[in-house]
Amino acid sequence: MNSQKMSSGRLEAFSDGVIAVIITIMVLELKVPAQDGMAGLSAVLPAVLLYLLTFVQVGIYWVNHHYLIDEIKTVSHGILWSNLIFLFCLSLFPFVTDWIGSKGLSHFSTALYAAISVLPALSYTVLWRMVRLQSASLLHAGWGKLIVSLGLYLAAIPAAFYRSLFSLAMIGVVAVIWMLPPKVEATRE
Repeated sequence: MNSQKMSSGRLEAFSDGVIAVIITIMVLELKVPAQDGMAGLSAVLPAVLLYLLTFVQVGIYWVNHHYLIDEIKTVSHGILWSNLIFLFCLSLFPFVTDWIGSKGLSHFSTALYAAISVLPALSYTVLWRMVRLQSASLLHAGWGKLIVSLGLYLAAIPAAFYRSLFSLAMIGVVAVIWMLPPKVEATRE
């Protein structure tokens, strides 16, 4: 890499493209049921609800990624790689969503979904930290929100073996936490 650093705009545009592809792949996995009418809608309702939950999760990461990248003007080598790892982890959502669509909502498939949900959360936390090291901007999200989210995702894994819907509800709580508008924190950290 030369002495000039990449602008954050290029990183943001690349990330937007990858996230758009992730969402497109997910919607293409939704299949029209063999049945017609209400029976058909009932047959695909679980897949549509899981798609909605996953779409919201990916959308929340997209929104918060914008807030995060807006904090910097140039991108370091560490930010490039942590962003790429984050996008890789996010790209696993279509796989696990399709898994549940194909195999059904079982204890294992729900635990797998929760485990996959942990990966983008962890990698976003690393990216967040890399940006924080380079930025003097006020925080859009603090450690507390990140830790609570990770804790709920991790707790959703064993919860899936107890009750699949309870596990998915825990993941839904994380989505609600992040859908609330960010409160810019008064301190850098």
